[in-house]
Amino acid sequence: MKSSNTHKGAAILILLFSIFFLIITGRFLYIQSTAEIEGVNLNKWAEEARTSSYSLDADRGNIYDKNGMLLAYDRPTYKIYAVVDPEYSQSEENPLHVTNPEETASVLAPLLNMNESELTDQMTDAQEEDQFQVEFGSNGRNLSKEKMEEIKELELSGINFEEQSKRYYPNGTFASHIIGFARTEDGHITGVAGIEKQMEEYLREEKGKISYERDKYGSKLLNPNEVLTEPENGENVHLSIDQKIQTFLEDAMATVDEEYNPEKIMAAVMNPKTGEVVALGNRPSYNPNNLGEVDNWYNDIIADSFEPGSTMKMFTWASAIEEGVYNGENKFKSGSYEVSGTTIRDHNRKGWGEITFNEGFERSSNVAASKIGYDILGPEKFRQYLSDFHLDQKSGIDLPGEGEGSILYNYPIEKVTATFGQGSTTTPLQLMTAATAIANDGKMMKPYTLSKVTSSENGEIIKEKEPEVISEPISADTATQMRELLGRVVSGEHGTGAPFELSDYSLGGKTGTAQIPKEGGGYLSGKGNHIYSFLGMAPVDDPELLMYVAVKQPDLDVTEVGSDPVSYILKSVMENSLHYLDVNPDQNNDYKVEKLSLEDYEGQSTEEVEKKLKKDFKQVSVVGEGGKVATTLPGSGTEVFSDQRVILITDEPTMPNITGWSLRDVQKLAEHFSLEVETMGDGYVINQNIVQGTKLKPGGYLVVELSPPE
Repeated sequence: MKSSNTHKGAAILILLFSIFFLIITGRFLYIQSTAEIEGVNLNKWAEEARTSSYSLDADRGNIYDKNGMLLAYDRPTYKIYAVVDPEYSQSEENPLHVTNPEETASVLAPLLNMNESELTDQMTDAQEEDQFQVEFGSNGRNLSKEKMEEIKELELSGINFEEQSKRYYPNGTFASHIIGFARTEDGHITGVAGIEKQMEEYLREEKGKISYERDKYGSKLLNPNEVLTEPENGENVHLSIDQKIQTFLEDAMATVDEEYNPEKIMAAVMNPKTGEVVALGNRPSYNPNNLGEVDNWYNDIIADSFEPGSTMKMFTWASAIEEGVYNGENKFKSGSYEVSGTTIRDHNRKGWGEITFNEGFERSSNVAASKIGYDILGPEKFRQYLSDFHLDQKSGIDLPGEGEGSILYNYPIEKVTATFGQGSTTTPLQLMTAATAIANDGKMMKPYTLSKVTSSENGEIIKEKEPEVISEPISADTATQMRELLGRVVSGEHGTGAPFELSDYSLGGKTGTAQIPKEGGGYLSGKGNHIYSFLGMAPVDDPELLMYVAVKQPDLDVTEVGSDPVSYILKSVMENSLHYLDVNPDQNNDYKVEKLSLEDYEGQSTEEVEKKLKKDFKQVSVVGEGGKVATTLPGSGTEVFSDQRVILITDEPTMPNITGWSLRDVQKLAEHFSLEVETMGDGYVINQNIVQGTKLKPGGYLVVELSPPE
């Protein structure tokens, strides 16, 4: 017979079990009815667990030159990754994961330039750690479309690609100090320098997003609760840069850089009537596609300030003329001038005896400048003109990083040396801005590189730059007199600018030789230890272009002078640019280059058309072996100079030998056949990756190596 304690124990256990059962049952009923546990909504948790979210790429805005040439755009690149989770594969016959890491690694290693064992270890370790996928570091990112397609053709199970955007600059170093560059950080492209930085507000894209519910294999459910946020592309930016004139400048700078190995080259070309910067460049330069090899992304011509030297004299003379106190036929004793116990001397030390002030300007006399600024005009009045010419303030150009000089004007000697460009400093852009008043009949123009911003969706203009007069320091009559004096500097009997004379156009301008301060005080000495410059405009009666060139510390032979590298750049760029702009030559009536309109040759005999074109044009290139003409580049109806290249496309186009072609001509060919172009160097083509005779396919990849002309 069981004791009463046994019955009591059993009763207690039954009671406890019943209470526990009721609690569990109640909890299940509560969870079932409310779908909550510990404050967590289970329906929401399950929904989030099976929801996938992906960002949708948007493109950063493109950058174009003034004629529509593409200068910067987003180029697709690819990131490779390997799925290593066996559960991702729905069948053994068609695996979706890496089944054999060793074999996969042996195939991928040479294509990714990686160690085979390293690849094997990465995939094996990821499998052992139950990871879903693995990436391959920097070697597995930024793959080209060609590389991606090459790997895809191998049909390696588990190997997949993710498309990513990378900012691409098809012309390499071309105008890189204006365009700047952008970097990809955390999957987003952001401008760091130049227009890329300045116009970030407009260029910046906004990525979209899509989310939906899926099963464990990644497939959408029948009711996926999809949420979509559309991506927004950035707007397009159009520059005032003219690709043709910029190419002239890049080629000339590259030649001087190679021949003279200077510390720096700074050069820019402006339209003085509008303030448009049509070309700008510096050396050293950089290729924004390869930021690991950047020598200098500092935009020296707008940021670097130094003593301008004798280029300042044009503003000294202009101030005196405007004030009505200048008589160019009056004479003075050249050679030396004393102020407060300091002797100012002319550059030849002894002077030229008693000469007129007009001749003093031609000869670049420091004594003449001192007398005009300090004795005739007076230091207070001259200082006011320096402000009127904005030589004591930034120009306001629409590029980041603009610097400004400093006008030293405390002591009598500083007030004198300022008249001929010593002591005080300016940036090259400040000088160019001031010079627009002389070139543009007294109206000083604000420089700019941004032409307009257009919508990437419909092309509508969002913002457009209008020329802006920022000062009128002198009258039109004064500007005319100054241009005449500047013309005498180049073509006059005593002009210091004779080496800069152009063949077909009158040129007015002023040379400058600036001393370079050294540590501890004083200036550097010795041959070549100066900044040699020239600020000029052409044609001199009605200037269409204004140009500044400065070359710092070139390597000069015994027989060479500082004006040699400067004049090479200026003459080459000015002469070619004015012809390109169809400005009538005003010095050489025998100039034989004509402007001709191309006919429509479609369907005609290639051989006959080639013969006909060669009668009118110096450079005719045939693309392909076809017997009939498909088209010409430029197209029919286009007006072309007779010294420009005409490209004849046949009905069976193949890759031509493009050795000797300019970058502009290469771009025409690439644009016509939808080729992606990558450039190395500056100048003219010396090597190409696509073999002559290869059939041209849209989307092909053309790499060209360029070199300056000998």
